[in-house]
Amino acid sequence: MLKSVTRRRLIKGLGALALLPLVPTLSFAKQPNNYFLHGVASGDPDNNSVVLWTRLTSTEALLDGIWEVATDEDFKKVAAKGKYETSQVVDYTVKVVADGLSANTNYFYRFIYKNIASSTGRTKTLTSGHIEKLGLAVTSCSNYAFGFFNAYDAIARDDEIDVVLHLGDYIYEYGVDGWGGDVGRQINRSHIPSHEIKSLSDYRQRHAQYKSDKSSQRMHERHPLIVIWDDHESANNPWTDGAENHQSATEGNWKARRAASIQAYFEWMPIREPSDGVSHLEYWRAYNFGDLANITTLETRHTGRSEQINYLEHLPNIKNELDRQVFMDNVIGNPSRNMLSKEMEHFLSDSLVKAKKNQRWKLIANQIPMARTHVPVLNDPIFKTILEEKDTPLAKEWAVATRLGELNLPFYMDTWDGYSAARQRFYETCQHAGITDLIVLTGDSHAFWQNQLFDNNGIEMGLELGTTGISAPGDFLRLGKKCSDFLDKSIAQHNKEVLWTNNSHNGYIKLVMTHEKAKADFVSVSTVTDENYITELVRSIEIAMQDNKLIY
Repeated sequence: MLKSVTRRRLIKGLGALALLPLVPTLSFAKQPNNYFLHGVASGDPDNNSVVLWTRLTSTEALLDGIWEVATDEDFKKVAAKGKYETSQVVDYTVKVVADGLSANTNYFYRFIYKNIASSTGRTKTLTSGHIEKLGLAVTSCSNYAFGFFNAYDAIARDDEIDVVLHLGDYIYEYGVDGWGGDVGRQINRSHIPSHEIKSLSDYRQRHAQYKSDKSSQRMHERHPLIVIWDDHESANNPWTDGAENHQSATEGNWKARRAASIQAYFEWMPIREPSDGVSHLEYWRAYNFGDLANITTLETRHTGRSEQINYLEHLPNIKNELDRQVFMDNVIGNPSRNMLSKEMEHFLSDSLVKAKKNQRWKLIANQIPMARTHVPVLNDPIFKTILEEKDTPLAKEWAVATRLGELNLPFYMDTWDGYSAARQRFYETCQHAGITDLIVLTGDSHAFWQNQLFDNNGIEMGLELGTTGISAPGDFLRLGKKCSDFLDKSIAQHNKEVLWTNNSHNGYIKLVMTHEKAKADFVSVSTVTDENYITELVRSIEIAMQDNKLIY
């Protein structure tokens, strides 16, 4: 049974008081000194190890120091320590794997350089064996130019969170004249460098800017990170041989640009380096939280994805229902169109088979919306003003959207809707593992979603929980709040798989799981253009499981 709370204001206050739940006694480590301007971070944990990260601000040729892990914040009980070296070769980033740790244990860590310590971070290993409870913060789409990362601050202050799951678009590639540039100038958060990033130096500078954000630093100090990339870590809407936001004629070789973006990503994120013989592009993981939950991460951008379909090339030829069905079956549904590589599919299958045997909850960390989401008919008078505007970019986009609604076609071709045969193969992989009770955690869309998933034969596959942007705005807000809210409701009414959606907020999902139930809170922050904010609970649902089916 669905339990929901709509826009119930939880807490009144500003900035540091905007908590969910309130943790008044929480204290953070001292501000980083001039050697550790980008803070510390941890991530990619397993049962007995975790990746620790920092970056040294220096121009010396070679730097070295020590790192420490302890069970107490005063570092009187050191559990592991070692030496590190770094240089310009890796942009002075430091990344070590602290191993030999105990499972399901909280640790504190720090880096030391010239007898000066970094801020102190807190991290946690995964569980082997029984675990009663797991708390996840599900995040996506943190665009520096569009606003402050207030949701990161709220997550940092919630001790019920064990791990932060970031589903991609951790950085954005645009320059100051690109998407978000106007807002960035207004709130003094313009992107650095000022141009669209393309080179290794560019991507490093952009990661450095995002890691300089104080809310981001607080979140990373308090919680380990599980992270996957989406598109903007390289360029908008990439596929295996190109990207929508890459023009080879003027921006050089795509694979060289992608390689630069991936190198900077691995330098600046607390993630493990690949094993020998494995490409950095083959970035997928399985995380086991004892007997409670498994998270399998997907790679849907660089190793298997076919090129996106361009609606503008096909819409003129779709004149009737027969044309539409041929387009849906033979173009969108072409079985040669891939989303996942064969290697990714094999990894997914192995992970799910093990999860079926060992874990209560099976979660998929997924970049892009999976549910079938078609455009409703857009002839309501509420949209009259938009239709009356001629030759504006919005009017032209709306004309295409209106035609999609008339034909009952999907909103976007970059999501799983543009790869329907690949989506069915994904579902069949899950079914072969005996799993039809998935919780798919999704980013990318800058909107909250609660979707029920079905395969092509109507078999229920589970639930999709989509998180909104940390700061990136919803797609429909350009229409105005009234039109945006109306469109959200129309999408849910029109699509069987969409139970609820809302693209008017920035925030995150808090997902807390026990063996009896899971509870998903859709948490918003009141503003991203000011660092003073409050949190609100937009919606809350409880999820139970019975006979390999989810009940919600």
